[in-house]
Amino acid sequence: MRNTNRALNRSLLSLLGIVLLGAGAALIAAGTLPGAAELWATTASSIRDNARNLTSTATLPEPVRSWWMVAGVAVLLAGAGLGAAWLASQGGGRTPCLAEHSDGMAGRTVIDAGLVSAAVREALAGHPDVLATSVSAWESPRGTALRLRLEARKGASPKDLTDTAEQLLQQLDAWLGRPMPVLVRITSGTRTQVSGTRRAR
Repeated sequence: MRNTNRALNRSLLSLLGIVLLGAGAALIAAGTLPGAAELWATTASSIRDNARNLTSTATLPEPVRSWWMVAGVAVLLAGAGLGAAWLASQGGGRTPCLAEHSDGMAGRTVIDAGLVSAAVREALAGHPDVLATSVSAWESPRGTALRLRLEARKGASPKDLTDTAEQLLQQLDAWLGRPMPVLVRITSGTRTQVSGTRRAR
């Protein structure tokens, strides 16, 4: 229910991990193997010489000195822009509006996700197996969807919690006037660890 491209993220993270792993291995080798340290020094000197020679092939007046420096800055700026766009695309999809109904000139009615969250909290306030709840709305290909998280007491029956969530969702559908796509997560947390045990029935 997010706009994140998971395949692209995994590819970028894998590439970054390989680069970091290679850099770490090279640094360890340079610090422990005499031959590797000498190779590093020779390679760095060669790169500096090649950079100076390349800079001198497309000169510009001071202080720029070379077209290659302009191209390098342009590449860095483009990379920064792409990185910012990638970061902006992460996550996303979350919306404070759960449902909306427009009635032409009469206006429109918006149901806030906070209202549903309060209703869910109130409905499950006395449930012995539910320690906490959270509700959020997300944009999905099927429209606005609901994500409901239930934090279970230690020893609670997953089947009973599933039945409770099913009944609650039926009530929400009747309350909203239409069914909604829902993701239900039954989790544990800090409260689960410190709460009393309730044996599954």
